[in-house]
Amino acid sequence: MATTTSITTTYAGEFAGDYISAALLSGTTLANDLITIKPNIKYKEVMKKVATNSIVSNATCDFDPTSNLTLTERILQPEEFQVNLQLCKKDFISDWEAASMGFSAYSNLPSNFADFLIAHVADKVAQKLEQNIWGGTNANAGEFDGFRTTLLADGDVTDVGAGAAVDSSNVIAKMGLVVDAIPSAVYGADDLFIYVSANVYRAYVRALGGFASNVGAAGTNDQGTQWFNGGALTFDGMNVVLAQGLASNTMVAAEKSNLFFGTGLLNDTNEVKVIDMADIDGSQNVRVVMRFTAGIQHGIGSDIVLYS
Repeated sequence: MATTTSITTTYAGEFAGDYISAALLSGTTLANDLITIKPNIKYKEVMKKVATNSIVSNATCDFDPTSNLTLTERILQPEEFQVNLQLCKKDFISDWEAASMGFSAYSNLPSNFADFLIAHVADKVAQKLEQNIWGGTNANAGEFDGFRTTLLADGDVTDVGAGAAVDSSNVIAKMGLVVDAIPSAVYGADDLFIYVSANVYRAYVRALGGFASNVGAAGTNDQGTQWFNGGALTFDGMNVVLAQGLASNTMVAAEKSNLFFGTGLLNDTNEVKVIDMADIDGSQNVRVVMRFTAGIQHGIGSDIVLYS
């Protein structure tokens, strides 16, 4: 009699790419396309930075080279990460899905549970990536340096606020500090965003509902706390977006084109598998394996403002 195959698919190959995409691109920042995504980075990507001083001079009859041109670079090198889970099929025999496992001693893992398990892992990966993008620290297992870490380490970034706590009574003034520090060359750029932490976002919504002295007791459109229905927010004409991974009392003003997320998405090092161990070692264990690469980098530090 042929050996019973408990799971006939490993969720590898082309299907794996779909799950990797869900895991890597379903976090708030990536799903909403709030930073520049660079896929297919096999090892590292070098981003050149060009800086010049004044290049315009009075005209003469001769060629007179002027100005200084400085080339520097930043490295975007995604790190490798993995998810390894193991569960025992017999733990689900008494579950409400037991009927779908069949009546043989060689029970099948319920196919809909396998789908759920993969989706659940993908959601957890997306959540962790969202946290890593903004607040990760490479020294911690499962993390890479996030923007707060790299921006704090860059002396060219403009730091404001000194980490003062933000609430509904002062959020407009604190956001004003960020806007006032935005370089003139960047101010008004089409892809300029103010990325804020959850507590700052909540404080701003509440302030516009009438909890700030310069808004009025009735709030925006005289609707009080009923004014906001989840739509877009702006401050002084600039888009305000929620960055769930940012630590409390943190804001970043930057161009989307100046913030980068890199991954090996779509290359052959990514994989998601559900592996039934019955045919391998005779056990009733099922393993879930996910591998991916991820990392961030910013470009021109002097064009970025950090409130932290």
